[in-house]
Amino acid sequence: MAEVTMPATDAFVLSQEVEVEDLGGGIKRQILGYDENLMVVRVWFEEGSIGYVHKHPHTQVSYVESGEFEVQVDGNKKILTAGDSFYIAPHLEHGAVCKKAGVLIDTFSPYREDFVNP
Repeated sequence: MAEVTMPATDAFVLSQEVEVEDLGGGIKRQILGYDENLMVVRVWFEEGSIGYVHKHPHTQVSYVESGEFEVQVDGNKKILTAGDSFYIAPHLEHGAVCKKAGVLIDTFSPYREDFVNP
């Protein structure tokens, strides 16, 4: 098996030096660090913005830094607020509706290649 080579982030990441990508629809994303095994991403949501239901082969854990979100995982919905988190197994459908403007900290394993090489 060939070794995966890719640029990993530096040991220290200063958020003011990292690009914030506007995804449209009231959502912005900032990649805070990654290598081939793990990725951490900050995602800002305006009130009413929607992270549409989707699925991917990555394991994901998301932490609600601020705001209020109606999160759906595998057909189950729950209202989450600051300090809450949710786990998404690979290939499960999931999405979120932002009820009060806020921020999610998303972690993925392995990294989201589609975020780095769109």
